[in-house]
Amino acid sequence: MRPSINKALIIANMQKAETSELVDSIRAYLESKRIKVQLFKFKDEPAIPAIDPDVDLAFSLGGDGTVLFSARVLAARRVPILAVNIGDFGFITEVSKHEWIAAYERYSEGAMELSRRLMLEVVTLRDGRRSGGPYWALNEAAIRAHHLPKVVRLSVKISATELGRYRADGVLVATPTGSTAYSMAAGGPILEPEMEALIVIPISPFTLSNRPIVVSSHEEIAVEVEEQKGDVILTLDGQTVAPLQPRDIVEVRRAEHKALIIRSDKRNFFDVLRGKLKWAGGPDA
Repeated sequence: MRPSINKALIIANMQKAETSELVDSIRAYLESKRIKVQLFKFKDEPAIPAIDPDVDLAFSLGGDGTVLFSARVLAARRVPILAVNIGDFGFITEVSKHEWIAAYERYSEGAMELSRRLMLEVVTLRDGRRSGGPYWALNEAAIRAHHLPKVVRLSVKISATELGRYRADGVLVATPTGSTAYSMAAGGPILEPEMEALIVIPISPFTLSNRPIVVSSHEEIAVEVEEQKGDVILTLDGQTVAPLQPRDIVEVRRAEHKALIIRSDKRNFFDVLRGKLKWAGGPDA
C-alpha cells in the first residue's frame, strides 16, 4: 500500500559539514514533488521542536543519536522516520547519504517496510506522587551515579515482585533497540530489535552474581534510590537527564506507541551487526 505523503519533516544534525548540502538536496527534491517541507536544524543539545500536525514522514539526518531524538519527538504521532546516516553506519541508521533518494522512492511506492521498535515510558515518583515525566526513550533508561565510577544503592522490583538490591554504578532498563548501545557495553545480551522484551542490567555491580535479566515487555520495572551520599541521576538515551533523591522511584514500562523506522532494502540489522562487530573475521576481528 502506497503511503500518502503531503508534508515531510527534516530533522538535521548540522555538526557535520556535508549535512547542509544534503538538507538542500532533500528539500529541493521533495518540493519538486509538491511535498511541503518543515525543517528543524540543530548543532548542540536540541530543544523539542514544534511539529506541524500534518507531517506524514520525517527524515533524520545524522547518526543514531539523531534517530533517538527523532523517535522521542515523533513516536506518539506515529510518523515514520527515514534515518539517513552521515558518517559510519550506526545500528539504527541503515540508509547511507547516497541512498536516500532510492530509499524514499521505494518507500513512497509501498515497497519498503516499517520496523516497529518498542519504546519506554518513564516516570519518577517522590513521596508517592509523580515528580517527573512521562519521559520517552528508544534505547534505555539509566539510573546511575552522577559521577562515574561511583557505587550507588538501588532496589529493583519487577511488577511489584522484588528482584534484588544492587550495589553498582547503576541499573539500566533497555529495549531491544538499545541492546546494542549502553546495555551491550555493560555486558548485556543483543536482542533482535523488534522483539517484545526488556533488559534489566546492573552497571559494574559490586557482586558478581548480579547478572542481566531479560523479561517480557508487559512487565513494569520500578527502581528505588536508597539512602546514600552520592548524587544519582536518571538519563534517557544518554540525552535527557533528571536528578534523583533518596527514596525516589523510577517506574519504567513499555510505551503505548512504537518508533516507526523505515527499513533499508540494502542491508538489515544482522548485516549491520556483523559489520560493526567484525563477526566476518579478519585481522581486526
